[in-house]
Amino acid sequence: MTHDVIVVLAVLGIAGQVLVAAGTTVAVLALAGVRGPLGRLRRLVWGYELWAVALVAAISTGGSLFFSEVAHFPPCELCWYERICTYPVAAVALLAALASDFGVARYLLVLPFAGTCISVYHLLIENGVIGQSASCLVSAPGGCATRYISEFGFVTIPTLALTSSLLLLGLLGL
Repeated sequence: MTHDVIVVLAVLGIAGQVLVAAGTTVAVLALAGVRGPLGRLRRLVWGYELWAVALVAAISTGGSLFFSEVAHFPPCELCWYERICTYPVAAVALLAALASDFGVARYLLVLPFAGTCISVYHLLIENGVIGQSASCLVSAPGGCATRYISEFGFVTIPTLALTSSLLLLGLLGL
């Protein structure tokens, strides 16, 4: 059962990565002066941006709680910081969507931006590019470099956190 949920979360992460890649392509095209795809994307999600943000943040929140509370993977220090950057977005985006308050997006942007930076740092530690700090080592067994999951050869918990943060950035940017 636990492994099945992990696979579902990994598949959702891969779907999110495909959306991030598509969104990045649209953004690069817009920067190059090709505005058609950006216009179509904005029309596609117009009015539902905050609902999509709330959904992505809620799935991320549920996934992280599943990892710690059901699968019993102790969150490391960086995992906690990544959670801090996601949990409030779920609640605030839902309330803003209910009130049709789209102005809140500019204030929420700082959280997924910080989450992206933390996730990249976490991935660098996890992949041995940089060493982990002493606080990482005491925060969880094995520290921040521990891979509790590795689905499809590349989907790890920090990868899922990065995907979520990038999706949130893109959606809030729209």
